[in-house]
Amino acid sequence: MKTIETSGITYIDLVPHGTDEWYYGISYEHGDLYEAEEVFKSGHTVEGRNLCLIHYPDGEVFRPVPRQQGIYPAEPVYYEGDIFIPSVDFPAGIIQILKFCCDSGEVLCEAELPLSSVKDCYNLRLDTSPLTLTRQCVGSNEFEIIWPETVQFEMGDHDSFFLRDGDKLYFNRWHEEGDGEDYRYWEETVVRDLTGEITEVLPGDIRIMPNGEAWFLR
Repeated sequence: MKTIETSGITYIDLVPHGTDEWYYGISYEHGDLYEAEEVFKSGHTVEGRNLCLIHYPDGEVFRPVPRQQGIYPAEPVYYEGDIFIPSVDFPAGIIQILKFCCDSGEVLCEAELPLSSVKDCYNLRLDTSPLTLTRQCVGSNEFEIIWPETVQFEMGDHDSFFLRDGDKLYFNRWHEEGDGEDYRYWEETVVRDLTGEITEVLPGDIRIMPNGEAWFLR
């Protein structure tokens, strides 16, 4: 048995979007990013968050965002051979997109944005491809691309964004109807362009595999 020192993190998962070598673990001192934002806005201190990257199979642990009060990183993504991490510095009022170079372990700042560029941090996350900072609010059906370009439109009532492929944006949409024995539930994939217009509706769902390949399940 191999012991991995994670400073108390007991659950890890593959870094999404195309790797079977890198795992990440993250602590939840204040819950998700938007919950930490609420703590800060209420006048309380946001404790630093523990984020670690673990290389498989050797188990080497990296900490690309040193734990620091007020700084709250979110879930990373893998893109073009490196790992990118969104991180909010609440006292400074900035959002950083950090790049962890998998070959060297070096950490670089890929982009820096004012926190005021987003309404809030609800479902603020990185996606690919290309590398894209998005935000979606299920309650009001808002969807935004904040970086590298600016896009905003309304999703459907049961839509959830999960993938960008160039100028195509992929949303999962679920449906249900009937009751009892007549109850029916199904899902489909809605494809939109960067204006928000629906260009295609596919029956079923798309799963991104560890090597980055998309599998269409129908």
